[in-house]
Amino acid sequence: MSRPVLLDCDPGTDDAIALWLALAAPEIDLQLVTVAGGNVGLERTLPNARAVLGLAGAALPVMGGADRPLIGVFRSETQVHGMDGLGGVVLPEGPPAAPGLAADAIRERLRTAAPGSVTLVGLGPATNFALALATEPALAGRVAEIVLMTGAVGEGNWTAAAEFNAAMDPEALAILLGCGRPVTLATLDLTAQALVTPERIAALRALKGGACLHACADILAALPPSRRFGHRGAPLHDPCAVAWLVAPDLFTHRAVAASVVCEGPDRGRTRIDRWGRSKIPANARLLETLDAEAFFALLGAGIAGLR
Repeated sequence: MSRPVLLDCDPGTDDAIALWLALAAPEIDLQLVTVAGGNVGLERTLPNARAVLGLAGAALPVMGGADRPLIGVFRSETQVHGMDGLGGVVLPEGPPAAPGLAADAIRERLRTAAPGSVTLVGLGPATNFALALATEPALAGRVAEIVLMTGAVGEGNWTAAAEFNAAMDPEALAILLGCGRPVTLATLDLTAQALVTPERIAALRALKGGACLHACADILAALPPSRRFGHRGAPLHDPCAVAWLVAPDLFTHRAVAASVVCEGPDRGRTRIDRWGRSKIPANARLLETLDAEAFFALLGAGIAGLR
């Protein structure tokens, strides 16, 4: 059975790949895509999301939301994603955005859903989901699971302590971690195992597929190799969160107590207690290992099936 999913993103190269995987997966009933400023500003992320959906021929609402965090100022990450957010890969303009604001649309969808039925997938700063749940907390009861690409057990990628999404809006992440619903975390430690290499890009190009597969390969080829991995490739973050919903058998995981630092020089750092040393009850599932070869095979087969 497919699960109803509301997906919030900030495209972003890896968000684009994650969106295509979600659209391709029969396990996912993607009902709404909301967009925040993140990897680049909302003036780019919203058109990028529209273009990604349009290339796949997806007829579902995409809506803009927060252009800044709950507290503090907006900062983008153009070194990885480029000034346009898609690494310079040009996609045809997509259909127009739906009118209204993301948080309002999220609340509206949850109000009409059965208790514990909707999965929230967050691939960028958590602002839009946090606004929806903080302003109508009872709607958390309609949520089955919150799946987030955010945080790190160890080293960050924005500061030494913090991962980008968590650092951009730690207050929003704290709201989701404290809302009382199951939270699944795909952290940097997990996504580092999904390394995009020239060999994996070549394998994607060898598949028979349409415009989405070609664009996927072009976007992956535009990712700058990471010095953290000896320039062997670049980690593919956001599709890992979607893959959890499609093929959970590709992962190992454990229950953890997770929180986020909202003040001081370590702002945005996620504190993840894997061994129960804090004696704080577990509030999240940490994805720990990934079968990378099976993950990239899933990605290729799924996106090759789009138009």
